[in-house]
Amino acid sequence: MNAISKFIVLIERCRLRGALAWALLSLALVVGLFVPKAASAQALGSEKHAKLARDLNDELNDTTRPKAKWARDVNGVRHIQAIVVSNSADPEMTELRAHVLRIGGSVHAVHAAVHALTVQIKASQVRALSQRSDVVSVSPNRVTLRTASTLESITGTLTNNVRSYSSKTSYTGMDGTGIGIAVLDSGVMKLHDTFGDAGGARRVKRNVNMLNASLANWVGGVSTATSLTPGSAALSSYEAAIAADSATTQDAYGHGTHVASVAAGRYYPAPTGAQDINGIAPNASIYDVRVLNGQGTGSLSDALEGIQWVIYHAKEYNIRVLNLSLAASSTESWQTDPLCIAVRSASAAGITVVVAAGNFGTNLLGQETYGRISSPGNDPSVITVGAANFKGTLARSDDSVNFFSARGPTRGSQVDASGVRRVDNLLKPDLVAPGNRIVGAAATASNTLSWNFLASIYASTLVTPLGIAATLSETQMLMSGTSIAAPAVAGAAALMLQANPGLTPPLVKAILQYTAQPLPNANLLQQGAGLLNVDGAILLAQALKADLSAKIAADGYSSGQTINAKSLPATTSTVNGQTFNWSRIVFVGGNHLVSGSDLFTKYQSIWDPRLTWASGVARKRQASYWSGTGIAVNTFVKAFADAAAPNQTLLTAGVVNADSLAGATSLLGRTGAFMPASTLSSWLVSGSGLVLGQGLILSEGLILSEGLILSEGLILSEGLILSEGLILSEGLILSEGLILSEGVLLGEP
Repeated sequence: MNAISKFIVLIERCRLRGALAWALLSLALVVGLFVPKAASAQALGSEKHAKLARDLNDELNDTTRPKAKWARDVNGVRHIQAIVVSNSADPEMTELRAHVLRIGGSVHAVHAAVHALTVQIKASQVRALSQRSDVVSVSPNRVTLRTASTLESITGTLTNNVRSYSSKTSYTGMDGTGIGIAVLDSGVMKLHDTFGDAGGARRVKRNVNMLNASLANWVGGVSTATSLTPGSAALSSYEAAIAADSATTQDAYGHGTHVASVAAGRYYPAPTGAQDINGIAPNASIYDVRVLNGQGTGSLSDALEGIQWVIYHAKEYNIRVLNLSLAASSTESWQTDPLCIAVRSASAAGITVVVAAGNFGTNLLGQETYGRISSPGNDPSVITVGAANFKGTLARSDDSVNFFSARGPTRGSQVDASGVRRVDNLLKPDLVAPGNRIVGAAATASNTLSWNFLASIYASTLVTPLGIAATLSETQMLMSGTSIAAPAVAGAAALMLQANPGLTPPLVKAILQYTAQPLPNANLLQQGAGLLNVDGAILLAQALKADLSAKIAADGYSSGQTINAKSLPATTSTVNGQTFNWSRIVFVGGNHLVSGSDLFTKYQSIWDPRLTWASGVARKRQASYWSGTGIAVNTFVKAFADAAAPNQTLLTAGVVNADSLAGATSLLGRTGAFMPASTLSSWLVSGSGLVLGQGLILSEGLILSEGLILSEGLILSEGLILSEGLILSEGLILSEGLILSEGVLLGEP
């Protein structure tokens, strides 16, 4: 009897014996279909073209009509638009660009932040290109989409430690003044009243449009590479081409304006019935970087170009925070995914990057799913934000994680030198913030009341429930999603950096996690360390030295040196009359849990934003800057170099290791990654945990994986996760061609 016949017999037997037998057979079937035998050593990685992303390789193997938007038949010949990451010592990648042109392809963009090119070549030439010694990886130019006041009060922003109001327009305390927040999205309507300051001046300082027309038109034989030397004619021409500061409609889609208002909206005298939509940092400067079109879509290449623009101008404009409420489907590890490399470059340059986790917490049947964090939220350097439901009340005691909020762990992978596929399995999200039915600004054409795309199509859901009259430059709408939770954290980061400009991106993330409030019954993969607590974050930020970032950049610290300027605050906060303990949980190394005051009194090497430690390796990413006559020193980033991190102490003696407290990962046992964050937090508060006696030492760029709470033990073999009886293969979670779109969420009760 062959395998298929045996399977048919098993199906009939299971049908007769009941649901449990059927569930067990389903698991066996999925394992059999998707998991190679041990002898084959995960044969997915043994194929010749390991440099190709799996979704790209699958498309190349398909001879039918192109399925992905980055593949197209041009004059009867299949073409591919791809991101080629290079290891060339030449920052301009001159020879690689020349090769693409020689084979009849186009170079549509050069991405210095990633050391990569966006190219268009014939599909038949992709594999040969990947075999060049100066090519590290080839990824498709994936589609990106948006991952689509009461807010002040529920986030802990309205406490005496942050800011207080004497009237709606008069307040004292932290408001983000002087801090720039870049919003990579569908645009920001600069003339909306919520983006004015106390004197009525516009706080949207720049609007730039990164949508690449040559990519959209599939033009061949193009080379747009140019050296953007500060002060050069080439730079002036480039800036003029992308400038959209005077555009009548800065946000035809409507998503970016709402996102920006959550991060940095400001009270204005609104129409009768309108709500106070103060954002978290109501006086921060906003930099609108448009990478999504009027229907909410864009390309990976456009996003890379936008991130590069932010990095280039970060010091000039004091852009300290970058918000990405968008996502791309990716099968790749954080180590090779181009969008991850780009955000990691931004972090290395001192920019705190905040990313929406995505809205894939449930499947089409409404069942909870794990392992669906999208790119670049799967990168260990960024702050990945899930969404909480505040239940329409100011009290935090009834808050919960939204069903739609994406759960970890990350499931990107890469193939190692032995041909074995290695899955990242990083702990994500990092924390959650309010993201359910949040009121914010609604974009219109700046001189008419023509609604944005979202508000016009979904008016009954997003606009009508507010019951207010539409008024030019004052309109509002409701939105839900992790894309709305992320800018709340971006605004909180701006306040922290105003309170202490010396914070580095990894310190900002650690402080946000350490001070978060764990929500009851939600585990680490659902809520990270807990709910955003701006009150605690500001207090802890203010306790640290204000020159940290500059001294770290100059390699002025050794492990264990004092970094606090004053005694650390009490580890509790009182918000809206409720006092709660901080989580005291921090994720490090991708899937380790640590705690203890030594994290913030002694210098830890992991607070260097150039260092990334995860997946058992540590890398250091170093920016180089343009120099020359008339060019400001160490201001404009030219390129990045990436190498194994030097030997050092990653964590000092005295840091509390909480891996053993969490224990082995078990869904049914609610331990390990599935442990409720509130339980782990209560144990840490009581003094439990293993205090490191000698610290954790980095040797030859490698860290032993002992103590990891996430290993292949969590996953039921290759890409499978058991979630409340539902078996998911990785092909279902992140399949080729799947668009990670948030949709328009109605919110949850």
